[in-house]
Amino acid sequence: MNGCKLSPLGLGLAFGVLWGISILILGLLAYYYTYGHGFVLAVGSLYPGYEPSIKGSLLGAVIGFIDAFITGFLIAWLYNLFSGCKCVCCDTKMSGEVIKKKRKVIKKDAEAK
Repeated sequence: MNGCKLSPLGLGLAFGVLWGISILILGLLAYYYTYGHGFVLAVGSLYPGYEPSIKGSLLGAVIGFIDAFITGFLIAWLYNLFSGCKCVCCDTKMSGEVIKKKRKVIKKDAEAK
């Protein structure tokens, strides 16, 4: 990681896709094989319309994607807020000259060690 920031959009999409697909597969498994039926009913109490059916599984996948996307986005945003990253690679507001000067200082520090 090297002290750089997390991408809130990237982490949100990763969480959303994984959880949405998981909810879809579990809903379909509960519909066809009754495997995980209790889990689907429990999550269905949080996600309106999510039930062991094809329509319910698709609806649950959409709601699950949105839920996990928001969660992943907030986790990355809070991490970036509290990590206090001050590295050159994260500071996109710096002008080219300032970045070049900082790189020279970093290079000199590395050579001194």
